[in-house]
Amino acid sequence: VQSMSGHDYTSTTDETLVLAARRGDLAAFEELVARHRDRIYARAFSMTRNEQEAIDLSQEAWIKGWQRLEQFQGDSSFNTWMTRIVINLCLDHLRKQKRHRTDSIEAMEDESDGVERQLPVEIVNPTEGLERGELRRKIDGALERLSAEHRTVLVLHAFEEMDYKTIAKTIGCSMGTVMSRLFYARRKLASLLADLKSQ
Repeated sequence: VQSMSGHDYTSTTDETLVLAARRGDLAAFEELVARHRDRIYARAFSMTRNEQEAIDLSQEAWIKGWQRLEQFQGDSSFNTWMTRIVINLCLDHLRKQKRHRTDSIEAMEDESDGVERQLPVEIVNPTEGLERGELRRKIDGALERLSAEHRTVLVLHAFEEMDYKTIAKTIGCSMGTVMSRLFYARRKLASLLADLKSQ
């Protein structure tokens, strides 16, 4: 799609593209999508661990981004703003999934707690000696085996660099619950990486 002005947007800043897109220039918005779609998809996948769900949710995020463009104030980067949209969509999706499950978060955490007590408290560098590409695959496999609740806090804290208070507000629970889940998620991840390394 050509821009209405025939402008080549490849070297234009995100800020300028947003202004053009607000005026209805679809080509400007398509350039924003092209620049940021990989990261938005990656964030959706890191939370859902499901390729099709990540595709659907990231596409929904772009639709919402287009619809809500007037709300973008420029307080953060466009990429950060879009990441927040896709994270909220993923959280809503995970909540809906959870409602379809019979076990509650509390039951899951009680069960996890029992398993965690059997693990050593300190696990010495479980990733030592792994090559970078291999490490990425191991972490990917370990994240797959965490519960959605534990994975979510880990993603928000480690990848989005949110503090406990912001995570608590984002997912709608207490700071204590966030800290507890993060503790278990880190320990579970470390033990899974140690297991994967030895395989």
